[in-house]
Amino acid sequence: MIQPVILAGGSGSRLWPASRAMYAKQLLPLTGDLTMLQQTVRRLDGLPDLADGVIVVCNEDHRFLVAQQLLDLGTKPRILLEPEGRNTAPAIALAALHALEHAPAGTRPMLMVMPADHVIAQEADFRQAVVTAADAAARGALVTFGIVPRHAHTGFGYIEAAAPSGAVVPVAAFTEKPDAATAGTFAESGRHFWNSGMFLFRADAYIEELGQHAPGMLDGCKAAMQVATTDADFIRPGRDEFLGCPADSIDYAVMEKTAKAMMVPLDAGWSDVGSWSALHDISARDAAGNTTIGDVVQHDCSDSYLSSESRLLAAVGIDNLVVVETKDAILVADRRRTEDVKAIVDDLKAAGRPETNLHRQVYRPWGSYDSLENEDGFQVKRLIVNPGAVISLQLHNRRSEHWVVVRGTATITLDDKTFELNVNESTYVPVGVKHRIANEGSDPVHIIEVQCGDYLGEDDIVRFEDKYGREGTNT
Repeated sequence: MIQPVILAGGSGSRLWPASRAMYAKQLLPLTGDLTMLQQTVRRLDGLPDLADGVIVVCNEDHRFLVAQQLLDLGTKPRILLEPEGRNTAPAIALAALHALEHAPAGTRPMLMVMPADHVIAQEADFRQAVVTAADAAARGALVTFGIVPRHAHTGFGYIEAAAPSGAVVPVAAFTEKPDAATAGTFAESGRHFWNSGMFLFRADAYIEELGQHAPGMLDGCKAAMQVATTDADFIRPGRDEFLGCPADSIDYAVMEKTAKAMMVPLDAGWSDVGSWSALHDISARDAAGNTTIGDVVQHDCSDSYLSSESRLLAAVGIDNLVVVETKDAILVADRRRTEDVKAIVDDLKAAGRPETNLHRQVYRPWGSYDSLENEDGFQVKRLIVNPGAVISLQLHNRRSEHWVVVRGTATITLDDKTFELNVNESTYVPVGVKHRIANEGSDPVHIIEVQCGDYLGEDDIVRFEDKYGREGTNT
């Protein structure tokens, strides 16, 4: 049985301003109608002996978005919430321990480990590579997938094959990101492959090798899973136990040390979409080499990536640029320098700017809100409450709220009163009054909210009841 394990951590900072900490690139539809996470799940369709449902490892902040995106696919989710990112080796260990605990009697599940933020154009070739790897994995090998290099690249690690050809070959060595001269030599050698970060191995084989080469890490993961709690689709390993676990990648912790490392070459249009330039390379382009997304008008431009989220973007006479517009930020970058976008993000973080963490439109388990206007003493938001969703029963100590329904029908609770608001109807929520919005219909409810008070922060919430397990929190 092949059990998919999807690693969905990370913030994708090089794809800022589209990708941010609270809504990272794996949760965005960057290369089609589906998000990158959803594409990762879908490319497994058709594999033989595939388990029912996927295991996703992510952080607490992304849990509801991940769950909703999997449910939208009709996929049964099991979501392991890392108390803190500790790199890939512990994350995979949590998934392996969970898979072994819940495997049908007499079976030894194989884990197909995949990052959630990669693109593979030729998915049939990818599935064939997995089938090829499965025999070796079933016999106890730890199989990784080496990408046939298209050119020299200093941004990837490399895998050196111990033999020049073959469907499954032993691994001779792993090399971290090389300098340009070494990358050029690797690209021409025929024995070096880009490190994809994808793996196939039996869960018990991984646990055995981890115990041999990183026993402290395995002990920490086991201790965390022994006290794990379950809430709906979410599995929460013990925080203190997990934080005692060393942080390391699977390459350093296991693959570079094990004698069981094997590799399957993969030539299937793979990209890690690690920068705007990489996204441009795999996107549809016009005759002049331009990719245009959204409301874009361009004249005499070439080899550029132009994306607009919320307004008209007009460009004239530019070449080899990336221009990305969101509701609250605009990025302009030389395509040859898009790896350096991370430096901008670091500067914004150092300045305490919120644009690295949140979009103007913020997603919540019940829907989203968009901050339309924010001045001293007042704030205007547009709330979208999804069908069947309900905002927690809460109150505010420092602000009042006015609600106007502009689409749909909302069910409102104010203290001990419950009533409906239809389009063009409104209500007032005084300071200190318990309140809640529910959408009992089949279409989203849109509400314009006007907040007034001396403090308008999102942490001015006293939460009493919550459908999503957030009682007692204030964020």
